[in-house]
Amino acid sequence: MSAPSTETARSLGLTAAVNARDLGGYRTADGRTVRPGLLLRTDALSRLGEHDRELLGALGLRHVVDLRSLDEVRHLGADLVPGLPTAVLPMDAAATLTVLSPDGLGPALHHLPVFSADFDLYVDLQRALRSGEPDAMHTMLGDGRGTAIMTSMYRWFVTDPVARSRFATVLRLIAEADGGPVLFHCTAGKDRTGWTAALLLTALGVSREAVLADYLLTNDRSATRIARVDPLLRPLARAETIYLDAAFEELTRGWPTFEAFWHDGLGLTDSHLLQLRATCTV
Repeated sequence: MSAPSTETARSLGLTAAVNARDLGGYRTADGRTVRPGLLLRTDALSRLGEHDRELLGALGLRHVVDLRSLDEVRHLGADLVPGLPTAVLPMDAAATLTVLSPDGLGPALHHLPVFSADFDLYVDLQRALRSGEPDAMHTMLGDGRGTAIMTSMYRWFVTDPVARSRFATVLRLIAEADGGPVLFHCTAGKDRTGWTAALLLTALGVSREAVLADYLLTNDRSATRIARVDPLLRPLARAETIYLDAAFEELTRGWPTFEAFWHDGLGLTDSHLLQLRATCTV
């Protein structure tokens, strides 16, 4: 597999969100190119310094979509994006919430948690780490269990109706943004964000090879952080081909084509698909 070009792997240059990048530049099957500056995937934006905030403020964002559970948001902090409205978070960790910019000039904030008690890795990991007991970590993640958890989660992205509805909402927002920049993220910008990007690029006609290459870029962008992680945690910290393959396997198991999944699995229309392609490719 050839490495993505500098253009297609373009970083947003955020010091405190190293996995932030623009999906623009990928080629589609019909010879078009994904427009730069419109489709932005990032890791959490809760630790941004002044320079990072200036960079984001210059992008003209229309929507910011946060896929973290509300418990993650409470613990890690809200996004520090200029002009982004403040949300009063409900207690339900999986609740959805949209807050519009009060002056209509800034981006709208959308909390769309992709969350399940069965895959609340953030809470489980915090519990294991706080225990300080190696046995607790090994019981949870050792002997291949970490990889199995991740593979199961990616299958759940496709099989769970609520999870599908959250991903569909992101795609609908992008289609209806009429070419306005949309930024979507989770905590690491890897799993929930990675599957959203995979669906988006596939819908635009980008090859599976390029979709996988974009997904695996997380390992390059986050290499320093991953290297510091305990070996037991690395299956959770890395993007792995088998994870994304598991999601696509579930998709093909449940639906004969991606277009059928688009309509019946995500509940999206031909108009959404045509609008997405018209505004996001050139």
